[in-house]
Amino acid sequence: MIRIQSWKNVLGMIPMCLVLGVGPGSAKVEAQVNRVVFGIEDAVRTALGVNPDVVAARLGLTEAEERVSEAWSEVYPRIDLNASYSRNISPTVNFLPASIFDPSAGADDYLPVRFGADNQWASTLSVEQPILRPSVLVGLGAASRFEQLQEEAVRGQSHAVATRVRLSYYQLLLLREQLRLTENSVRRVRESVRETRVRNEAGLASDYDLLRLEVELANLEPNLRRAENSVREVRRQLAIELDVSEQDAIEVRGSLANMDLDNLENNDPANREILEFMGFQEGNVELSDRAVQMAGELRSDLRQLELNRDLRQTEVRLEQASYLPEVTLFGNYIINAQDNGSPNFFARGDGQRAYSRIVGVRVSVPVFQGFRRVSRIDQRQAALRSAEIQSQRGRDMAQAQVKSLVELSTESLSRARAQRLAVQQATRGFEIASAQYQEGLGSQFELIDAEVALRQSEFNYAQAVFDYLVARAQLDEATGLVPLVDQDAIQTGREDYELP
Repeated sequence: MIRIQSWKNVLGMIPMCLVLGVGPGSAKVEAQVNRVVFGIEDAVRTALGVNPDVVAARLGLTEAEERVSEAWSEVYPRIDLNASYSRNISPTVNFLPASIFDPSAGADDYLPVRFGADNQWASTLSVEQPILRPSVLVGLGAASRFEQLQEEAVRGQSHAVATRVRLSYYQLLLLREQLRLTENSVRRVRESVRETRVRNEAGLASDYDLLRLEVELANLEPNLRRAENSVREVRRQLAIELDVSEQDAIEVRGSLANMDLDNLENNDPANREILEFMGFQEGNVELSDRAVQMAGELRSDLRQLELNRDLRQTEVRLEQASYLPEVTLFGNYIINAQDNGSPNFFARGDGQRAYSRIVGVRVSVPVFQGFRRVSRIDQRQAALRSAEIQSQRGRDMAQAQVKSLVELSTESLSRARAQRLAVQQATRGFEIASAQYQEGLGSQFELIDAEVALRQSEFNYAQAVFDYLVARAQLDEATGLVPLVDQDAIQTGREDYELP
């Protein structure tokens, strides 16, 4: 899971924080960089196509498909052709009793007899066809289960990558708000320092007023660099996910502070795209039972656990099949030939050649192999029980997570609505403070405090929107309805929908 940076620690050190969007002076150092701008859908689509994690998962699926093909090879006949040639430099000589050929020969008389010709040829064509081999049939099922598991692993990895990209995208939007806040705060305090210094020299402002602003500026300027570094860090993380070589060139569309969660039509195209890029439909956010049901049907890690359990069950049956007999049909076609003198291929012409043909059925019945089979079955059954426990535990954890995410989505949405009202009130307060300052009825510090309150309210709203978007992205992954990955399921939206 992507690391959400501890921006709150940074904000706690900034007394005048929190603004909207990136200001014109936020990227002076990067002004020469050619920007690569992504919308949320473009970013996720790009990542799904080039991200190394997704590519590796697809290669794993290719391997699984080839394993299925390999398993099927045990069903087809096996055909082997062997051929050999031997040259007898000194042919074998054995001694036979001479009495075989000469009855008058003595008992100790032997005759040397040469066996074999100078050239010997042999070839064998053998064919084997399994008729009954239970382990092969069960092995086909195991290979198929493994392929299904790898298919789901590709889907699960796509879910993880899409969610990481979305979280990075939202985080970059939030950090841009933070950077804009810090820039505006630094700029405002610098202007105040200049004005107060002039007034101090004219005797219209105290040394304490000037010192207070200078201290505040000294505290803010390091935070500006920290905010810039945070933006660069998340931008690089997003570039890695998208496999973009120019990591500092990444830019994203949208503005959290300008986003209206209640009325989609009040948003600009970039923000509308962000709000529409959801899997679990907004109308169902508060229906935790519905979310739990969808997670049970479509969530990738749960499906992987179930497929892993099925695979372990198949492995148990595979070991049990080792007790069953095997029946194999076989046949051999053999040619032997020999001749003397110079080699003549398979004794063509003056040599001798013999043919033999054999067909038969071989039955193999395993009787006793020690306790190897019993031990292996026990091992597979233990693995099966472990898989069943993991599957049940995964369902319990998924149910708790989905309910928590639904509650978090609802809470952040309510908080965003409340913060939007706070922004309106803070805006009205800033307008009043500005009018009083222009008429000489208010101090500059009162104006600054009103501006800080406004910026704080704006960023609090952006933070609430960010929390809502993050919760929704995580909820999409938790329910197995991630945009672009499960588009058919999202569009169908039926309770009985199942992935193909």
